Amino acid sequence: MYDIIVIGGGAAGMTAALYARRNGKTALVIEREGFGGQITHSPKVENYPGTLSMSGAEFADRLLEQILHQGAEIELANVTEIRRGGGGLTVLTEDGGCFEGRAAVIATGVRHRMLGLEGEEELIGEGISFCAVCDGDFYAGKRVCVAGGGNSGLQEALLLSEKCASVTVLQDLPRCTGEEKLQEALFSRPNVRAICGVTVEKLLREGNVLTGVEIRHTDSARPEAVPCDGLFVAIGLIPENGAFASLAALDKAGYFDADERCLTGTPGVFVAGDCRAKGVRQLTTAVADGATAALAACRYLNEGA
Repeated sequence: MYDIIVIGGGAAGMTAALYARRNGKTALVIEREGFGGQITHSPKVENYPGTLSMSGAEFADRLLEQILHQGAEIELANVTEIRRGGGGLTVLTEDGGCFEGRAAVIATGVRHRMLGLEGEEELIGEGISFCAVCDGDFYAGKRVCVAGGGNSGLQEALLLSEKCASVTVLQDLPRCTGEEKLQEALFSRPNVRAICGVTVEKLLREGNVLTGVEIRHTDSARPEAVPCDGLFVAIGLIPENGAFASLAALDKAGYFDADERCLTGTPGVFVAGDCRAKGVRQLTTAVADGATAALAACRYLNEGA
């Protein structure tokens, strides 16, 4: 039986394992795809304190090496259920695996909603991005498009407008749906425009370089090419927390309804990272959650669970 089982091998999950081991607890990290999570899509990270520059993949590799060195164990599997009973937790996986633990940290993260276009996955980090704070500097003085006219898309566009030569917001509805004050601030800038009532149909590229997008006007089916050097996709995030809804309450959007303490209503079960309802989703907030959740789990175990 493990002291702490961590579900999810992103920044939050691996940090939770690190803090568990530093506090003398046995730790198992179960990850279904690849260690590192969303940060591995960032070609360059320049906003992590104490590190001038690194790629997201480098960060993930270093953190994985660190937790293995500390004695954490890892398992590649898809967790489908956590059951309580017998004074502990049973974690079940899709391939029939069964792991026993005294406490669990759920750090399943989120995935970005994609446009579903041919070649989209290949261009992530090479012309397609999801985070203006993370990647906006790479497009300083260049032309960018933002897919999405809600609050998230307009906030991304506002940040980009401070650095980029031009920002074009592409919205599939007849108008942008973000807050009026946000729209006023954004569209008062001379380098910003919106094209509404369009869908993004195709990525235009020369080799492995994004050169623009092809949009289609929904009222006339007229295609139009929009040149750009980068495309920021801001059409929503998808949390995948449904399998754990009996252990941790979800909000209307499907995120764990837990505050910065990372506690749930179930003793011994904690949540961390982007899967938690929060206002800011950055690498720094993910690792902070991982530390908070792990320390809370350690206190729970030390109190005699």
